[in-house]
Amino acid sequence: MKKIFQLIITIASISGLMACHDLDVPVTTQLTPEIFPQTPTQFIQAAGPTYNSFRQNYSTDYWFLQSLSTDEAILPARGGNWYDGGRYEQHHKHTWNQDNAHVQSAWAWLTTTISTSNQNIFLISKAPESTAKLTSLAELRTMRAMCYFMMMDMWGNIPISTKFGDTTTARTTARSDVFKFIEKELQESLPDLSVVVGQETYGRPNKYTAYAILAKMYLNAEVYTGTARWNDAIIACDNIISSGKYAIESDYRKMFFVNNGPQIKEFIFAIPYDASAPNGYMFYARYSMPRSLRAKFSLPFTPSSASSTLPQYYAYYNDPKDVRNQQWITGKQFDYKGVPVTVATTKQGYDEDYKGADAGAALTYQVDITPDVIIKKPATFDLGNDEKAWNMGYRNNKFYADSTSATRNQNNDVPIFRYADVLLMKAEAILKGGTATNGQTAISLVNEVRSKRTTSTPWTSVTLQQLYEERAREFAWETWHRNDMIRFGKYEGTWGVKTDTDPKKRLFPIPTNALQLNKSLTQNPGY
Repeated sequence: MKKIFQLIITIASISGLMACHDLDVPVTTQLTPEIFPQTPTQFIQAAGPTYNSFRQNYSTDYWFLQSLSTDEAILPARGGNWYDGGRYEQHHKHTWNQDNAHVQSAWAWLTTTISTSNQNIFLISKAPESTAKLTSLAELRTMRAMCYFMMMDMWGNIPISTKFGDTTTARTTARSDVFKFIEKELQESLPDLSVVVGQETYGRPNKYTAYAILAKMYLNAEVYTGTARWNDAIIACDNIISSGKYAIESDYRKMFFVNNGPQIKEFIFAIPYDASAPNGYMFYARYSMPRSLRAKFSLPFTPSSASSTLPQYYAYYNDPKDVRNQQWITGKQFDYKGVPVTVATTKQGYDEDYKGADAGAALTYQVDITPDVIIKKPATFDLGNDEKAWNMGYRNNKFYADSTSATRNQNNDVPIFRYADVLLMKAEAILKGGTATNGQTAISLVNEVRSKRTTSTPWTSVTLQQLYEERAREFAWETWHRNDMIRFGKYEGTWGVKTDTDPKKRLFPIPTNALQLNKSLTQNPGY
């Protein structure tokens, strides 16, 4: 949503922000509390750098770590393209180390956003007292808490810094204590967060965003702290459900179109993306769209054809009446008039192993996106350099390819928390021993979601495995699958060519450059 995004980042051009791995950077703004901020709009603008920073790496580096490390997605090389030093191969095989480029950039992104939040909080805290000030501070603390939640989820024991200008280096804090810190931050912010839903608060956290973060924390509390908190997860979910301000959308696909935004009734918190903005990129179609479908989707660029899913994950889409199947590009391809999409090549261009005397003979074939992802050259994690290789692996088009953008950047907003997730989190907490509330049961909650996703007969019972598979169908490409796999005990499994079963890989290593910058940090076990 361009208008919302422009309002949020207006002040970013005034504040000089530099990317670094420290948790505090100097204030370079010339604004003073005496003259700014004063009005609600000015408070939103003053907080702009935090939102600008947060949107920058979510749909790139963060997505790589959360999705490519699971059976949800794989990004192999094709014809020598996309090997990039093996960084994507490491995600798939769980062989990353502290020098992995995405591990480093994701750490830098989150610590920089936290540092920027500290700056903004410092500036706004000096402004005259007002309701707008309290709300703005609560929103910034919630954004900072969200960043800490993401860091805790990925790295476990992390440093905590909340004071702007503090020159001491933050030591590594135990994961259970980070959990308590985030919980306290959110609980203290809740009274001052808005209960308004829609255009007015879109792109900024409201009260229900804080409850959604708490619900995620409590649902994963056994992983994070060793102590299950199923009833607390249910209470957090109930605070959202009982508000009556959210609902399951009847059109699953439209939630993720290029014109999505505050009108989507399921979005509790989403990142607004603007394809024309100078910072922060939403590149999903670039990575997952087959290059042969450029014309079909009227794209101004040739897609990279890089990422796809694996057969193990696609197997969860086993209901032909489920509308969520439509997010996948599979099989023989046709344009919107029903005409087959074809590619002109040669017999060897189609199959590089073809050795016949007529290898150079012209061949026109209908594009066929096949399910298997076969690593033909293990040394370089490469599928090969022929049309068969370029069309291996079913592709995700949930965040619909954006033909309205002049570049490969997209305008689709990306949700982090959705109402469907709240219902399924509550269902899971009940199944795992929590107390059912408000007349809702695990099966009624799951069926509430499924009633808008499939015309198949409602379920009469639900197991944890079925709920896990339902989450896979519902949240593909939304950066939650790693979190789910760990909580359900599936992250040490095997898929594709991945055989690593080390549970220490549930955490990423603290990157080398962070350790060099802050000697007080302690590396995670196993690295």
